[in-house]
Amino acid sequence: MKAAELFVRCLENEDVGHVFGIPGEENLDVMDAILDSTVRFVTTRHEQGAAFMADVYGRLTGKAGVCLATLGPGATNLITGVADANMDRAPVVAIAGQAATTRMHKESHQYLDLVRLFEPISKYSTQIRAPQTVPEVVRKAFKVAQAEKPGVSFIDFPEDIAALAEADAEPLRVQAAAPPDPPSRKVDQAARVISEARYPVVMAGNGVIRAGASAALVAFAETLNIPVATTFMAKGAMPCSHPLSLGTIGLQSRDYVSCGFDRADVIICVGYDMIEYHPYLWHPNRDKKIIHIDASPAEVDEHYILEVGVVGDIGSALAAIAESATPAEGSPAAGLRRTILEEFEEHAADTGFPVKPQKILWDLRQALEPEDIVISDVGAHKMWVARMYQAERPNTCIISNGFASMGIALPGAIGARIAHPDRAVVAVTGDAGFLMNSQELETAIRIGTPIVVLVWSDAEYGLIKWKQMMHFGRESHIRFTNPDFVRYAESFGAAGFRVESAGELSAVLREALSHDGVSVIDCPVDYAENLKLTEKLGQLVCPI
Repeated sequence: MKAAELFVRCLENEDVGHVFGIPGEENLDVMDAILDSTVRFVTTRHEQGAAFMADVYGRLTGKAGVCLATLGPGATNLITGVADANMDRAPVVAIAGQAATTRMHKESHQYLDLVRLFEPISKYSTQIRAPQTVPEVVRKAFKVAQAEKPGVSFIDFPEDIAALAEADAEPLRVQAAAPPDPPSRKVDQAARVISEARYPVVMAGNGVIRAGASAALVAFAETLNIPVATTFMAKGAMPCSHPLSLGTIGLQSRDYVSCGFDRADVIICVGYDMIEYHPYLWHPNRDKKIIHIDASPAEVDEHYILEVGVVGDIGSALAAIAESATPAEGSPAAGLRRTILEEFEEHAADTGFPVKPQKILWDLRQALEPEDIVISDVGAHKMWVARMYQAERPNTCIISNGFASMGIALPGAIGARIAHPDRAVVAVTGDAGFLMNSQELETAIRIGTPIVVLVWSDAEYGLIKWKQMMHFGRESHIRFTNPDFVRYAESFGAAGFRVESAGELSAVLREALSHDGVSVIDCPVDYAENLKLTEKLGQLVCPI
């Protein structure tokens, strides 16, 4: 058996159903071996798209998404998506073909030291140097990628090793460690601090979703009558419609939810990663008691000094603390919640055109079922999605917020639809982010993954303009031109729609969602609302 054939058998052993990527000369043997396997290879139009597909697939399923490239430029094209997955804690195994080991000691065509290149953006980066090591390398790659906190494993596979017919080993048994229950002493400490608090508040991070602890979080909040805010990456861990939900926290400027944190004397951080929202933004005066509940110990930071750290299974920790602590009296954030709900509904019937961001997200929410999935790209629209999209279930609003890379929405939506073929999937993207990976429309159409791409068009780098205007009062080099997005979509074989009034948006969304194929919606957006929001939040008076 060739090493490449053993490698693919090991992928099957890890229950890999899809590999996203592009074939090349240096991965010929792996590509040929896939033909005789149960693995479905999804040929993409760019390696970055392949990495983003694996990224979102891994984040939604908890199983490592797999992407594959050839050596040199193929491998370097993976880097942005790999870095995004690693910082967003998405399990991914990235594989690259490599030059033969016989030419690595000298200057050689397309050869780069890929192991060293990927080390800073992965949890594990290695090269297969002998056929008999394939089972150990593959098993370790998946174990490391899927362990809490998840991330990327990178495998460099030289072409001469892949072709060797000396692989007489077998795939290794799949094993994974379960997080332990938290120490009872720490549970008691946390319960005591919460019981003594006047205004406790929960900040739930992406770790809650990764741990499958959303139901435990809701039960914890209900039992102790504590309001919950989620980070961008934890939207839906607490249903937005829940009376104890304070919505999403994460803007670098003060927002309504910040009022709850200002008033709090105890902040309970559950499954929180510092990359989601840095502590100096929500704990500037370092005057609150912090309880850290997570499967991993807290990161060291001067604004994140703990009163209690509860390390272990998140769901078990929440249940144990709720059983021991005393509930908070009254409704600690009723006025704040009313204000947040009023803001959600404020522009529901707005008729302005171009369409206001708030209106777009209101209509989108009404058009989707609670379990349907929205993938947000990065740009000004991301801030509006984070603030205004009302997520009701975990992993139904995916926002890249660790590495925060533009271009993720369209390929990410393909990965989402493969992970959940029974749900509607909408990529919410700006016109700039859309054109970074719009070639993957062809991939979606070819492999039959119906998705809707909702393009917020303004012919500008809107988020950068927002920042420029805030800092300098003038813009700098943020304008560009766009193709006709309807004709562009149709040229790929997708359905194209253009929104020409605010009143049309709802009907267009529903028609696109009912289309049995790929749809692209060109929706002009009124980003004058960006600076209005900045001004509004700058004058914020807490309603509590």
